[in-house]
Amino acid sequence: MTNPTESEPRPAAPAALLERLAELEGMGMGRRRLVLLFPQLGDFDSIEYAQALVAAWPQLEAAGIAVLAIGIGDEASRQRFCAFTGFPSERLQVDAEPQLHRALGLYEGLRQIGGAWPNLLLMCAGIGSPGTLAEVLRGYTGDRNAPQRIADDETIQAGPLPPIQGSFFAKAGGTGFQRPFELATVRLRNMSEVLGHWRTYVPRDDFLTQRGGTFLLEADDTLLYSYRDRGILGFSETMARPLSFLDPILG
Repeated sequence: MTNPTESEPRPAAPAALLERLAELEGMGMGRRRLVLLFPQLGDFDSIEYAQALVAAWPQLEAAGIAVLAIGIGDEASRQRFCAFTGFPSERLQVDAEPQLHRALGLYEGLRQIGGAWPNLLLMCAGIGSPGTLAEVLRGYTGDRNAPQRIADDETIQAGPLPPIQGSFFAKAGGTGFQRPFELATVRLRNMSEVLGHWRTYVPRDDFLTQRGGTFLLEADDTLLYSYRDRGILGFSETMARPLSFLDPILG
């Protein structure tokens, strides 16, 4: 994580990232830019992060922050991902292989013998993936420091479960914060979507363990903030409020 104080000189953004941005209209110097490196678009972190960004999109636009996400996938996965999450398709690029991820030094995930799937399962169990089990548990137990995820008048369809009215969580735990099982239900819906269209979201299994990162650039190409994921369900250093690093800018 990088978050220089006002008294410290800010480092330049990584050269590989600046080279990529230089190729894109509206992503060069002269404005603040938020760049997300997603893992596979079928990765639960990618979907959950995108959903958080979509919810904050009006504030990001009002602050004049240009947003770009780069994920691992192809055109079919890009279209499906954007249709499901509501993420603007013109703000998402896809790479077939994580070359930029690697150039930026992002965590490739567990690399034990046995291939991508065994390593992914080990990471889901918390091996080589710090914080994963605690974050899974938080989805079930609730979190009074996190915002409410499902509106009382919203109906959510999560996998094999029958449709659930948002008011159910209000009756079970109250309102105005993340109630028990609320985030787990959102994640179950996301999982159902991905598993139901697996080969669309994940054209290749080679990069299942690859993690992502977050880079917030100042108008002069210096780095205001960066974070490199360390494990599954760890796309932010403050998972209860994933975009809290933007608070000084968004207010």
